[in-house]
Amino acid sequence: MSEKKPVIKREKMASPAKRSSDKEVDLFLSKISQMSKGRQTKGRLIFALDATASRQMTWDQACHIQAMMFAEAGSVGGLEIQLIFYRGFRECKASCWVEDTDNLSRMMTSVTCLAGNTQIEKVFKRAIKETNKKKVNAMVFVGDAMEEDIDTLGHLAGQLGLHGMPCFIFHEGGDPIVATAFKQFARLSGGAYCPFDEGAAQQLKDLLTAVAVFAAGGRKALADYSRKNKDKMAKLLSQIPE
Repeated sequence: MSEKKPVIKREKMASPAKRSSDKEVDLFLSKISQMSKGRQTKGRLIFALDATASRQMTWDQACHIQAMMFAEAGSVGGLEIQLIFYRGFRECKASCWVEDTDNLSRMMTSVTCLAGNTQIEKVFKRAIKETNKKKVNAMVFVGDAMEEDIDTLGHLAGQLGLHGMPCFIFHEGGDPIVATAFKQFARLSGGAYCPFDEGAAQQLKDLLTAVAVFAAGGRKALADYSRKNKDKMAKLLSQIPE
């Protein structure tokens, strides 16, 4: 009998993760320029979340950050968003595609964290299914662990890349083994990886907003947003090709 492939297990963190270095943030921002220039009237973004018990302490913070992102995206002409989350015992749910910020906020705040294993495979497969129906411009994933077969997920991340759907992965916690896996998934999809901890809430908000604004309206929308937020967006705008 052949041996089973190893899986990466969740490890309990002893201390807060080190904050993102400038180099990592620069890499994340530069990767946004790889998103497709051709886009629809409204951008489409999948926002996927790990809602297992280990994320309970930062869940309220994530809800607040997401609400700010939706508001910014809505101000540039609209963004259709699908919320996907997993938790508990094999529970993985996806919302319908919505634009209304209030509805999205209600969906987010109605979710509570439950103990369980990660289900990133289901998220990637759902994303591929959705973009096969109608083009999805990008996916954002926020999580702190990976307990599945790394080769299987790597293959699916590569499929995301072939479909032109970059995955922007925000890693909470900083586990080095999980970080290695997340970086590979981001690279294979054509997206980017950015670690964060509780002290990086503002940074996360800025990066999520950048992804949302660009997916919704392209470079012009990002340029308009940059004029209103020069300090935050100047570096990003300089890396988005004409």
